[in-house]
Amino acid sequence: MAELATIARPYAEALFKAAGADLGGTAAWVSELAEIAANPQLQQFADNPKVTVNQVFDVMAGVAKSALPDTAKNFLRTVIENGRLAALPEIAAQFRALKNAQSGSSDTVVYSAFPIDGAALADVAAALEKRFGRKLNVSVELEPALIGGIRVVVGDEVLDTSVKARLEQMKMALTA
Repeated sequence: MAELATIARPYAEALFKAAGADLGGTAAWVSELAEIAANPQLQQFADNPKVTVNQVFDVMAGVAKSALPDTAKNFLRTVIENGRLAALPEIAAQFRALKNAQSGSSDTVVYSAFPIDGAALADVAAALEKRFGRKLNVSVELEPALIGGIRVVVGDEVLDTSVKARLEQMKMALTA
């Protein structure tokens, strides 16, 4: 079977072209559908040969938190009819990459051992935007194993200022 990225690319590009000026709204509902499609129980349900396309569509549309626009319904029905439900998370990721490329921004994940309040996150985001030279869409994930500090992932770049990383560096220096 072809790689999911290869399968997802035409869907993401078509969705990007069809979204036009409503890239933000489209990104929101395609991300929500991708989260739903990533559920293993839904995948198992969709893979059942006794289940129809309409049943899978009804389940996904019913689980969606927001009312789906007609474009989203048409897109979802097309994906399900073509048997590409498993590729939906990859479609969403590629759509987000196209959207970010157009706006000149990047998705960024800040891993922290502790919750970060809004003011501190705004300061971190401003410093990171200056450091990386582009607009960043920052999200925070808790990772207690870091002990302290933060680890930032921007695309394929990683900036690790965590206590865990410093301890690893000291360990390497002492054992070398």
